[in-house]
Amino acid sequence: MYPTTTGEVELRPDSFQSGAWEILVNGVPSSHIAVDPLDLHYEYMRWIAAAIRYFVDSHLDPQQLRITHLGGGACSIARYLVATYPRSRNTVVELDGELARLVRLWFDLPRSPQLKIRQGDARDISNKFLAHSRDIIIRDVFAGSTTPLSVSTVEFFRTAATALAPNGLYIANCGDRSNLASARAELAGMSEAFAHIACIASPSMLKGRHSGNIILLGSQLPLPEQPAQLTKLLLADRVPAHYKNELWTRKFFTGSKPWFDHKN
Repeated sequence: MYPTTTGEVELRPDSFQSGAWEILVNGVPSSHIAVDPLDLHYEYMRWIAAAIRYFVDSHLDPQQLRITHLGGGACSIARYLVATYPRSRNTVVELDGELARLVRLWFDLPRSPQLKIRQGDARDISNKFLAHSRDIIIRDVFAGSTTPLSVSTVEFFRTAATALAPNGLYIANCGDRSNLASARAELAGMSEAFAHIACIASPSMLKGRHSGNIILLGSQLPLPEQPAQLTKLLLADRVPAHYKNELWTRKFFTGSKPWFDHKN
């Protein structure tokens, strides 16, 4: 157990996978690092990776990717994207400066400019982004087991949308309860900032059978209606997931109100 800026972190060897480690922040599983950077342990990370690969193949130059990660942990997704797109520039925004120092110490993470870790609050730093300065923004921010309101509001989504290139992608990990109220509120907010939205989750999660992760996507470009290759990747995963297109997604959050920075 190691003290950090915001609490404590535990580095635990994975008893089922040689050379792999699990990182727990304040008692909550945060990251998993395997020997192979392409080996993502958490299913939601694999779903994010599949969506990004599909979007890059369709809309972006893989040789000039500018990727921002809001929420870092042990930089598992950033490490994966550096291995997948060696010329990409990944900036990880991590609130806990001591955690960032420790993961650099423990793991052979790529160095800047491939992978730069910037200490700070995700919303505060996002507010300083220049317009059209990123191609992909990944939000994976948690305080304990919940995402802070500051990165879940209409104002935040508009900030992210402005920072993205016109052909950019916003993708978020929403940890939600079985009622999916947070996912609905976030998608309602995202629809105020992005012309097109979609989501990814396991069938049981979408049916409200348990808590878990739902991946939210937003872009000014049309998102695919029936992406055969992405669907194939998601269904072949160890934890199969469904891609839900814009028509389904808009019906899903109908009647839900978005969150704002200042509640009335």
